Amino acid sequence: MTEMIRKHKKLLAYMLVLAVFTTYVVMDTFVITRVYGEASGEGTETAMQAENNNDTSGNEQDSSSEDVESSHSHGSGGKHGGGPDHGGRHGKPKSDSGTSSDSSGSSSSSSSDSGISSADTAGSYSDDNISVSLSEYTVNGTVVHAAEVKADPGYLKTAFAQGSYGRNVTATTSDIADSVSAILAINGDYYGAQEKGYVIRNGQLYRSTAVSGREDLVIYKDGSFEIINESEVTAEQLIEKGAVQTLSFGPALVENGTVSVDENDEVGRAMASNPRTAIGVKADGTYIFVVSDGRTDDSEGLSLMQLAEFMQSLGAETAYNLDGGGSSTMVFKGSVVNTPTGGGIGNGSGSERKVSDIVYIGY
Repeated sequence: MTEMIRKHKKLLAYMLVLAVFTTYVVMDTFVITRVYGEASGEGTETAMQAENNNDTSGNEQDSSSEDVESSHSHGSGGKHGGGPDHGGRHGKPKSDSGTSSDSSGSSSSSSSDSGISSADTAGSYSDDNISVSLSEYTVNGTVVHAAEVKADPGYLKTAFAQGSYGRNVTATTSDIADSVSAILAINGDYYGAQEKGYVIRNGQLYRSTAVSGREDLVIYKDGSFEIINESEVTAEQLIEKGAVQTLSFGPALVENGTVSVDENDEVGRAMASNPRTAIGVKADGTYIFVVSDGRTDDSEGLSLMQLAEFMQSLGAETAYNLDGGGSSTMVFKGSVVNTPTGGGIGNGSGSERKVSDIVYIGY
C-alpha cells in the first residue's frame, strides 16, 4: 500500500509539472510580451540577437488562436516582381498639389466579369505631397474598401505596436495609426506571432532568420515592389539592394499584372471567404491599399482568388496578401472605415483585433 501511495504521489507531481510547463509555453507564445528593440532602429543588432536566441522552433504560429486566417502559408517558388535591377515597374509618382480636403467627390465606376460593382467614392485627402482617394466596392457580395495613393515612396511607412519591436507586443490598428499620425493605415503581417522570417522595417533590419520557401513582399527605397523567396536571398542582401520594408504573410496575389494564385490556394486552414487585407502598386506608381469585410450578414468575404482578381481589376502590377480575418482593418484620417471582426467569427460589431504592426501613409 505504501508503495502504491508513493507511485501516486510521483504521478501527481509529474502531472503538475507538465501542466505548469504547458501553461508557460502557451503564455509565452500568445501572451507574454518580449520587447527586443525600439521602432526607431536603435539597438537593432541587440534586437536581432535577442530574437535569434529566443528562437526555439521553426514552426510557424497563428497570430490568433481564435482565427484560422492568421495561420501563414507561403508559396515555394521564388517568384520575382519588379525591384531594383529586376525590371522595376514602380518609379517615383508625381505628387499632387492641393490643400487638405474632406470632399467626397464624384463616383467612379468599375465593372468586370468577376462580380465587381460600381464604386462609390468614400473620401479623399490631398496636400502638396500626398493624395488619397478612398472608394467602396461590392465584390461577390462583399464590401471592399480600396484606397489609391499618389505619394513619393518616403511616405509609405510601417509602424510597430507600442513603438516597439518584439513578441506579443500588440495594439489596435487605429491606436498604432494614431501614434504615428497616419493619414491612411492598414494592418500589417503580424510579424510578432512568428519566431522566424525576415523583418525589415523603415530601412532597419530586425530579424534575419530565413524560413525555407517563405514568399515575402519587399518594398525598396525607390518605391518598387518585389516578391522574393527567403530561401534565395538573405536579409542582408536585401538591405544592400535598398530594401526598406519586408512583409511576410502571403501569398503574392498579382505579379507583372498577372494573377498568381488559383482557386485552390488558401492561407493555412482558413475558410474560403474571409475578411482580407492587401497592398499593391500600379505601373504608374500608384499605391493600392485594400481591406474587404467578411464573416457578417452584410458581407460574405473573399477568397484569395477573388481578392487577386480585384487587385488586378484596379490595375495592380504587383499585389500581396497581408494578415486577414479578424485583423483586417483600414483607418482613414483617424476613423476605422471597415467593419472588423476582431471579436470573433460572426461578430459584426466593428471591434478591432490587436496586431503587431501597420502599413501606413504619413509624414
